[in-house]
Amino acid sequence: MSKVKYFYDPDTLSYREIENKKSKKYRNLFFFILGSILFGLLGLTILLNTSFINTPRELSLQRELKNYELQFELLDKKMEQMEQVLTNIEDRDNNIYRLYFEANPIPEEQRRAGFGGINRYKSLEGFNNSDMIIGATKRLDIIQKQMVIQSKSLDEITKLAAEKEKLLLAIPAIQPIRNEDLTRMASGYGWRSDPFTKARKMHRGMDFTAPRGSPVYASGDGKITRADNNSSGYGKHIRVDHGYGYLTLYAHLSEYNVKKGQKVKRGDLIGFVGSTGRSEAPHLHYEVFKDGERINPINFYYGSLSQTEFNNMLKHASQENQSLD
Repeated sequence: MSKVKYFYDPDTLSYREIENKKSKKYRNLFFFILGSILFGLLGLTILLNTSFINTPRELSLQRELKNYELQFELLDKKMEQMEQVLTNIEDRDNNIYRLYFEANPIPEEQRRAGFGGINRYKSLEGFNNSDMIIGATKRLDIIQKQMVIQSKSLDEITKLAAEKEKLLLAIPAIQPIRNEDLTRMASGYGWRSDPFTKARKMHRGMDFTAPRGSPVYASGDGKITRADNNSSGYGKHIRVDHGYGYLTLYAHLSEYNVKKGQKVKRGDLIGFVGSTGRSEAPHLHYEVFKDGERINPINFYYGSLSQTEFNNMLKHASQENQSLD
């Protein structure tokens, strides 16, 4: 039951009952509801802008952000590992591979050079984590550039290795007569007594005495440029062009086992010992040319002689005796 309210009327000097008008009641109710709504909205706004209450979307975004941060940490560690591996490869490339193949090392400035010109990372600016994103992108770009440079370097090393292998196979590196067929090393490179005139004469090859018909082998990979007896004094002889400025000559043969234009490998049988041309007895006269100049063949037997055998040959080759041609 509602309470009855009164007011004092000074005109009648008595208390009179206050009459509640419906319009006033409705107005009060309206303002109460309006105030409640405004207060509720204000409270909700305050709560939504604090960390006390998060919407499902905000919670989802927070989880997604934490996942991105974790992924970035993993990416950062992977980039660090890549940089370490790449640095190791670059170090070996400069100090082992390129050094071995006599290629100039790639300067550090070229490997670590940045990117000049326009700001290529402008589109990444203006975000909350722009510095982190730009830094990671720069590192990835530099790693990618280093990998491109290293890839090109390894391509170059591969070509140099192939050329090096061809060079090593082409160099006349074995004795053209087997030790078991060799009677003796008759005469070496240098001043020797001519067997016909007895005059002191420069002997620009090495003479290997062996029985007539003993096999003669190519001392390196190459191509037969001559197999004839049209050169004065050499009789039947063979010339092999090994490339890279090297050429070998095998003289006083009895027979050929190759023909002009034929390609041969080191150790291939190319002819047989004889005594044709200006020769005093069956032997092989062997010469080595480098860039058109005759050089001492004794420096090219590392592929077939032991240290003891080489020392013994060196001892006999250094003696100033009589040559056989």
